Amino acid sequence: MIAAKTYDSTRTQGGRLIICPTPIGNLGDMPARALEALRSADVVCAEDTRVTGKLLAAFGIEKRLERLDEGLIGARAEGITERVLAGEVIAYCSDAGMPGVSDPGLRLVAAAREAGATVEVLPGPTAAATAYVASGSPNPCFYFGGFFPRKAGEQRVLLESLKALDAALIFYESPNRLVAALRAIEEALPLRTVTVCRELTKLHEEVARGSAAELAAFFEERVQAGGIKGEIVIVVDGPSAAEEAAGKADSAASAADLAAKLAAEGLRTKDIAKRLAVECGISRNEAYDLAMAATKG
Repeated sequence: MIAAKTYDSTRTQGGRLIICPTPIGNLGDMPARALEALRSADVVCAEDTRVTGKLLAAFGIEKRLERLDEGLIGARAEGITERVLAGEVIAYCSDAGMPGVSDPGLRLVAAAREAGATVEVLPGPTAAATAYVASGSPNPCFYFGGFFPRKAGEQRVLLESLKALDAALIFYESPNRLVAALRAIEEALPLRTVTVCRELTKLHEEVARGSAAELAAFFEERVQAGGIKGEIVIVVDGPSAAEEAAGKADSAASAADLAAKLAAEGLRTKDIAKRLAVECGISRNEAYDLAMAATKG
């Protein structure tokens, strides 16, 4: 059964959990509604009270802070929810951006929803959406994968599973692992255009676009010159015409090899064509042409 609950955001009474987005770098991007919520909340829960404390101080807000990072949410979510149900207004902030988007917060929202507590999510800055637009990707859709896997094997499996997806691929990455991530993308998706967005909205914002190989070489020089700093988002364009053509060429070559193998085993042209169509995913006409060429050869 679907449970629907409406909430009037102009209402000032009653307990509620307010998810407050914060700037990903530039304080000028602080949403006005988030400021209002932080000023009016009974308490502000934060991923890191030191980070959020500096933010509040920058806007002249004095508020009691409680630490609520990813490790604490599991143990404290129920208690926070009970306080909201009892009438307390609690604002929640992660260190930067939208809480819950590769930041703590999702489990807190889920617990509050499950208990029937009012949850108000305010819109605001997110690095993923900002990087997607900054990349200039031609894809009208994007897939957000959170933080890129650390292990090479997991990287290969993930990229292979997303290879056919007609969408830009967006990942967060540490500056210390950026070059390795680009090398993994180069190996799995060598024909894709990639964008590295670093320090978005900040003074030293950088948007670099090229092939994964070009970007890996570019940032390797940066590492040798002193290192890479800042928050990083990688955007990988979806399948290109060149990649699709290369894929078709590879499929045709594989089908031709299989046709030759089946012909050598003595299969008839008709049977070879059927196998090719099913196993290689090619058209009947193409399969028959390859089968004919193999049996005649």
